[in-house]
Amino acid sequence: MKVSVIGAGSWGTALAHVLGQGGNDVMLWARKPEVCEGVNTSHRNPRYLVDCDIDPHVHASVDFAEVLQGTGAVVIVTPSAVIRQTCANIAPFVSNETPIVVCCKGVEEGSGLVPVEVLEAELGNSERLAALAGPNHAEEVILGIPAGTVIASRSEQTARFFQELFATEAFRTYISEDVVGVEVCAAAKNVIAIACGLSYGMGYGDNTASLLMTRGLAEMSRLVAACGGLPMTCLGLAGVGDLIATCTSEHSRNRTFGYRLAQGTSLEQYKAETHMVVEGALACRTLMSLAESVGVELPIAETVRRVVWEGLDPRKAAAALFDRELKPEFY
Repeated sequence: MKVSVIGAGSWGTALAHVLGQGGNDVMLWARKPEVCEGVNTSHRNPRYLVDCDIDPHVHASVDFAEVLQGTGAVVIVTPSAVIRQTCANIAPFVSNETPIVVCCKGVEEGSGLVPVEVLEAELGNSERLAALAGPNHAEEVILGIPAGTVIASRSEQTARFFQELFATEAFRTYISEDVVGVEVCAAAKNVIAIACGLSYGMGYGDNTASLLMTRGLAEMSRLVAACGGLPMTCLGLAGVGDLIATCTSEHSRNRTFGYRLAQGTSLEQYKAETHMVVEGALACRTLMSLAESVGVELPIAETVRRVVWEGLDPRKAAAALFDRELKPEFY
């Protein structure tokens, strides 16, 4: 079928390639004409994953009408901060029944909504909506290195539709009905990855990173439960699976940003150098608003927020975390 992928960053490019390998006619929407030219003429994205070949079934355009005309499914891979605008852009060209899966990770500033909830508010018909998340570094997925992901939807039919659509010999897909749990996990793990990057950037070791990951998982599970999700989701691919990959891999932009931040690089400098959005930088702010609304304490996320947005010295931040009142491990 024809599949439309909205967003030609590294993850959008990798997913378009996966869908093309499945024999689908893939149209990739990109903001920049030079990206479209590269994909259409040399089967490479000149800005992201520049050394990787893209399946010849993939073509690109800057025109939403061309990308979406006659499509059988839509895959949204734009930054979470522009999800609502993306919905407005595609709405005139997408029917109320077209299946849509969102693959970005975050919480909308102001509303506290996760991406699927924004899609429902703007496009309606929640039964055709899904979210995809997991330990999926684009740099490995596009090379066919084995990976797994989870697709969550309120509708089992929609979840299974996307499960079959994305599945390949190297990309294994699972389904879940816990949309909120999967989406909250996807946003929260990026914040913990920044914390781990900060830790390594200050010269701390694997024990410290493991502490942050484990206590970060505890924060994540408390927030998921308070938002109505299933705590068990935190032990799956969108939770601990993605947490491990994002906190330990050098492919992780959030971990790398945290490391560079500890070395004195600002958020704006990092974005200018990499052309990438650091989802965890926004999420550490929006997650705190969500946590306050449901009465959940997130000490690691709050510390990351203060370091990123208030300029708190990372070493003072680490000392403050260690000075917190001692508690039982599970409470």
